[in-house]
Amino acid sequence: MPQRSVKTDDTLDDFDTREIMLDGITKKVLIAGTGPAVIVMAEMPGISPQVARFARWVREAGFTVYLPSLFGRDGALPTAEEGAAIFQRACVSAEFRALAANVSSPVTQWLRCLAKLAHHECGGPGVGAIGMCFTGNFALTMMLEPSVLAPVLSQPSLPLNDPAGIEISPEEIQAVRARLDHENLTVLAYRFEGDPFCRAQRFAAYAEKLGSRFIGRVLPDSAANPDAPPFFAKHVPSPHSVVTVHLVDEAGEPTIKARDEILSFFAYRLSGGAVPAGM
Repeated sequence: MPQRSVKTDDTLDDFDTREIMLDGITKKVLIAGTGPAVIVMAEMPGISPQVARFARWVREAGFTVYLPSLFGRDGALPTAEEGAAIFQRACVSAEFRALAANVSSPVTQWLRCLAKLAHHECGGPGVGAIGMCFTGNFALTMMLEPSVLAPVLSQPSLPLNDPAGIEISPEEIQAVRARLDHENLTVLAYRFEGDPFCRAQRFAAYAEKLGSRFIGRVLPDSAANPDAPPFFAKHVPSPHSVVTVHLVDEAGEPTIKARDEILSFFAYRLSGGAVPAGM
């Protein structure tokens, strides 16, 4: 894959752009690749060059990437001020539940419809999904759509005001747990040890609800890339974004191992790849 800078805006010119109406709501979705579908949901403050880099890794691993535009300027490397404004707008948007535990964000209904559409368009046994930060828990709620087989939660950060809270209703997580048990599925999750937005209490809450079906990975803070863009440098100064901003793109790094494990997880569930260790 040709190297693109993650220090400037990304043109995203290697993605096709579609306006997709589902459940009466139209959103822009960037699509690239071939093979089974994987929904990649951007972290705050949007589809950054680092998020696009991860999406390209998924594409190069043999999947069709669906990258929905949920907030922010697509491809932008926003200033600290612009990123903060995007975050504030999302927090008061009716589509998200930034501060409420035990309830799912309304946008997850649209994302479940997207997963169903992607499965219809791409075929295969099912669909993968990864959420990050603000969207981190969405992949779990999306398991209410039967096509979603490979959910990944990267530093799930909502609800913002309750470290032990999880952003899904009790009834929905019971339904997800029943499906995980019935279909012998698992949920992968990642966080940095000292992340103040995704603390140990949240992973403990997931483990309590999902049991051994929840596989949580905790990376040392020392594994994080210290060279963060303006929004993160000012507003997210601690290690946080495992496979995007704080990833160190060098062989053998813990964040690269996390990326490779995620790609192997998608391959195992969606295209008959080898069983990843610990799965």
